[in-house]
Amino acid sequence: MKKIWLFSLYFLVQIDLFANGTYQQEREIIYFESYKEPGSILIKTDERALYYILGADLAYRYPIAVGKNHHQFFGTYPISRKVKWPAWRPTRNIRRENPSLPAVVRGGARNPLGARALYLGNSPFRIHGTNNPNSIGKAVSHGCIRMYNTDVKELYKMVDYGAMVYVE
Repeated sequence: MKKIWLFSLYFLVQIDLFANGTYQQEREIIYFESYKEPGSILIKTDERALYYILGADLAYRYPIAVGKNHHQFFGTYPISRKVKWPAWRPTRNIRRENPSLPAVVRGGARNPLGARALYLGNSPFRIHGTNNPNSIGKAVSHGCIRMYNTDVKELYKMVDYGAMVYVE
């Protein structure tokens, strides 16, 4: 993997180039005027971006994948659970679309939920990693918010239980 350093408007941004030609831009600190509490998360589905609010009009910005148009969700949710290498239990609808899926996929590199999962209240939705980094920046999921595994690991460390997530 090659590493390239670029200078954005004010901050140094690292880009990792992978052998398959994809890249991952690590989080960047941006000016972001928001009235949300520091430590909260704002997801802008139309921008395919997740903002971790730092306060003082600053935020970390992460690229994400969102749900397909008819699978997107919106609202306000607290972080209710945090799991490392979560197991995935495909819903009935997902298994109906792909009957060869097992009832449970154990955590690990082949698991679609990736390295970490942040559960949103009592909803079926999560912010989680992915085993398909090429999906980032697209509307492809059944509703959940996907992040690069390195990004979701970082967010997992920073976010507290009960932190509010705003999905717009």
